[in-house]
Amino acid sequence: MEALLGDAADAAEAASDSPVLDVVARSGFAVMALLHVIIGAIAVALVLGAPGQAEPSGAIEQLDANPWGPAVMWAACVGCAGLALWQLSEATLRARHLPRGERLGKLVSSGFLAIAYGSVGLSFVGFALGQPGDSGDSTRDFSATVIRSPFGTPVLIGLGLTIMGIGVYFIVKGLGKKFKEELHRFEGTRRGKLISALGVAGHVAKGLALILTGLLFVVAAATNDPDSSTGLDGSLKALRDHPFGPYLLLAIGAGFIAYGGFALVRARFGRM
Repeated sequence: MEALLGDAADAAEAASDSPVLDVVARSGFAVMALLHVIIGAIAVALVLGAPGQAEPSGAIEQLDANPWGPAVMWAACVGCAGLALWQLSEATLRARHLPRGERLGKLVSSGFLAIAYGSVGLSFVGFALGQPGDSGDSTRDFSATVIRSPFGTPVLIGLGLTIMGIGVYFIVKGLGKKFKEELHRFEGTRRGKLISALGVAGHVAKGLALILTGLLFVVAAATNDPDSSTGLDGSLKALRDHPFGPYLLLAIGAGFIAYGGFALVRARFGRM
């Protein structure tokens, strides 16, 4: 029985290495790159007092506001679905070859990203069907549902701490330049130094944003107030009320744009 399961897993892993999934997943990386650039631009605009939602739904709304909106929405949905499937295979099929400790870390990080990319894909579906959603409202509704359930408070705290942990992972990955493992092609070149700078700034900014988002989940659970968990947009807008918040918001916005640039290169030349 164990041998049969192993053979099935090997077959599934081989299928996940198909050229079709490679192309679709790369297109998903390109979609996420564009979303990060738009979210970063919205965050920078918030510092200047402009309106906007610095979250995936706000960025998707910008993409939908053109004559080819529905076609773009469906194409982006397919790309995100492919990327989510690829991350799921990273978390399960490929992770089984890693040592136990690394396997758990890969399961958490790639599993979280698979869920995140899948949810973004569903957002694209909503816009394509003319039923746009709001990420902040969805986050508050989710938090309210969890808090009302048995053991809801510790579950929500655990979720918040997990998101914060992934944020720390992104910061460590950025400062340690561990993302270079995904891009060997430009190593030692002038272009490689630029890509490295984008990767550092982008990963640190994304990590800070995740820590702020996770912190709001913890606050919502600790205060029994699901309205406190406002998602990425709420966490970034909350910075404007602090003395040095606008400068941090500006830095995070610029970092998101940098991450978008890095992700675009990753989409084209990165290891899959």
